[in-house]
Order: sequence, then structure tokens, then C-alpha cells
Amino acid sequence: MRVTSHDRPRVDRPMNASAGSSVIAGLIGGLLGTVVMDLFGAGLFVAMGAPATLSFAVIGDAAAGFGALLGIALAGGAPLGVLLHYLIGLGLGAIFGAAVSQFAPLRALSTWRGVGLAVLFVEVMSQPLLAAAALLLHMTAAEAAQWFGISFVMHLVYGLVLGLIVYRYRRRGAALPPTQG
Repeated sequence: MRVTSHDRPRVDRPMNASAGSSVIAGLIGGLLGTVVMDLFGAGLFVAMGAPATLSFAVIGDAAAGFGALLGIALAGGAPLGVLLHYLIGLGLGAIFGAAVSQFAPLRALSTWRGVGLAVLFVEVMSQPLLAAAALLLHMTAAEAAQWFGISFVMHLVYGLVLGLIVYRYRRRGAALPPTQG
């Protein structure tokens, strides 16, 4: 029996962006979101009288603390924090882009609802990492509250940029003619 294109089930995609290109949009959104968030955070820390690299140092020191629990010696500090922060930013962006491309209800969201979804996504996904840092670094309740509060605002900025880039890309892709395949 020969299968023709008429026999194959049709996949309705309200938007025309492929999964791969949505992941790329997520990577770009994750990278730009991380850059904008870090610039915003650096300004915020300087305004508070803290070093601009404070969040990087906390992330790096927490990673070193986690490594120590596993018997792995890591230097910690801002350099490790920068590396991890950007890897996490890229990873979350890719996951978000992939999720949007794979689930029709997420593809159908308006740009602003998509931005809200991106903010919610990053706020939820970051909680275990923020909690781990607070525990590994033995933060007091006041330090932890400040850490979570500042991180919430910084991740809000990241989510706004990520959502705008992914959903603007999806809208731009929706205007393209359908592809064959």
C-alpha cells in the first residue's frame, strides 16, 4: 500500500515556526534576557552600595559549596557564577522555546500572555536554585529574604525579555506562508 501526502495526518500549527527555530529563539531570548537582567542587577547592587558582581559571587560560592558536598573542589566566586548564570539562562531559554513550540495552547497565547507565561516559568524554575544557594551559604532569614526579593525582580526582567523575544518571533513566523513537509 502506497502512502500519499493525502493519507498522512495533517498537523495544524497555528504558528509556522519549527521546533528547532523556536529553541533558537529561546536561546537568543535566554541570552539577551540574562544580559539585560545582569545589567539591571549590577545597577541595583551598585545603588545598594554592594559590588556589581554580587549575584555572580553568590552563585559561584553556592556552586562551590555544592561541589564540596560531592567531594569536588571548585574555586567559587564571580567567575564560576558568571559561567553558570549564563549556562542556566541559555538552558531555561531553550526549554521555554521548546515548550512553546510543542504545546498548541502555549503557541496560541497572545504576546503579552506569553510574556506573562515566561515570567511565571522563570520565577518557578529558579526557586530550587535560589533555595539551594540560601541553604548552602547558610544565609540568615534576613539575607535569604533579600536574596529571594532581589532575585525575583531580576528574574522578572529576564522573563520579560525572554517572553518578548520568543513570542515576537512566533508572531513573525505566523505571518510566513506555510512550509511543505
